[in-house]
Amino acid sequence: MAEDERALLGSAAAGEEEEEEDGGGSPRPLRALPAVCDPRRLPHRLLVLALMCFLGFGSYFCYDNPAALQTQVQRDMKVNTAQFMALYAWYSWPNVVLCFFGGFLIDRVFGIRLGTIIFSIFVCVGQVIFALGALLNTFWLMDMGRFVFGIGGESLAVAQNTYAVSWFKGKELNLVFGLQLSMARIGSTVNMNIMGWIYSRVQDLLGYTGPSTLGLTLMIGGITCLFSLTCALILAYLDKRAEKLLCKEQGKTGEVIKLTDVKDFSFSLWLIFVICVCYYAAVFPFIGLGKVFFIEKFRFSSQEASAINSIVYIISAPMSPVFGLLVDKLGKNIIWVLCAVITTLASHIMLAFTFWNPWIAMCLLGLAYSLLACALWPMVAFVVPEHQLGTAYGFMQSIQNLGLAIIAIAAGMILDTRGYLFLEVFFSACVCLSLVAVVMLYFVNHLTGGDLNWSAKKREELQKVAATE
Repeated sequence: MAEDERALLGSAAAGEEEEEEDGGGSPRPLRALPAVCDPRRLPHRLLVLALMCFLGFGSYFCYDNPAALQTQVQRDMKVNTAQFMALYAWYSWPNVVLCFFGGFLIDRVFGIRLGTIIFSIFVCVGQVIFALGALLNTFWLMDMGRFVFGIGGESLAVAQNTYAVSWFKGKELNLVFGLQLSMARIGSTVNMNIMGWIYSRVQDLLGYTGPSTLGLTLMIGGITCLFSLTCALILAYLDKRAEKLLCKEQGKTGEVIKLTDVKDFSFSLWLIFVICVCYYAAVFPFIGLGKVFFIEKFRFSSQEASAINSIVYIISAPMSPVFGLLVDKLGKNIIWVLCAVITTLASHIMLAFTFWNPWIAMCLLGLAYSLLACALWPMVAFVVPEHQLGTAYGFMQSIQNLGLAIIAIAAGMILDTRGYLFLEVFFSACVCLSLVAVVMLYFVNHLTGGDLNWSAKKREELQKVAATE
């Protein structure tokens, strides 16, 4: 690193013209370092982006392990649907508090690098405890494993978002969010379609089904968490190196964060929180219960049910970067969120009240989910100062997990007592609340002169004016 620093500083001293902007408004590449080693050049930024994307691969793969193995978990551990959905609730409960403080710790205590490594370790340890609970036929230990896994999982997502803003804030941000979501959903898709197969292979090896087979399957799945931890370590090194070479602290303004900053959040930001909670409450719990839903209502085989239940993630993987680029080019974030919410409502209504081919509704849900993520999450960066981004994203995740914990328990109880039709009506009601919040956000933004619904061209022009001033 010392040689890199001398090369960089030597290049800067050779002439200030190296630091001047070219006609496109971006810094000229520093020639003293290879492109892949220079933090200001595209190849190095692409390397960092790849590590950011893989950072969440393991946690997303293991998050939906229960959904991929719903039948096996309920049979081998002898639990009902409400107890099964508690696995998701236990994941969410710690993040009602810790996800908010995760953002605060990233901003003020650990820093982005150490915080990311710590949260990745929690994810690995939690998955191991989860698998041990199955091996020992102790369901409460599985719940505790999901609790520990959750401590790291959502805080790791906050760290991932903060890294993205630190390296790519500007015209690339929506695309970067889309790429991160794409890789995370590849992890979810692989989980949905491979964990059942891994269970079958372990069953063939042991010669029987039961808690031991389930536990070994979950332990094998945990290898992906170790992979993500490795990415966190490499990313921390590269971020530290970039900070030293560029003589600045990435993504920091030097302003002091106070927990009381929460009371200063704008009404628009609170509406974004409401949209987030109500929307995802109708997506993740549904996918958690979806496999058996398609088996029972549409008479799908287990393999077909796994495939259609993962189609939301399969579509999200390629479409998230595409939608991210579209939102980057066109702006109008609120309009895109509105389209996504309406499409999601239509898909839930189709699943609830018709026997049409469910692939239609699930493909629509996959497109809507991808579009909403690319348009909704970057809006936070438009309504809060940069030094509060970690806190804002953490609080957003915190409220989201409160909703998911409550909805997961409610969904399990509804399914045990009322059935799938009533459950789908319940999910549709959640999406309707999200729709109301989107409409309110549109008018609040319009009346207050906010920039959430500006076109990308107008936003770029005003950024140039601000930079000139």
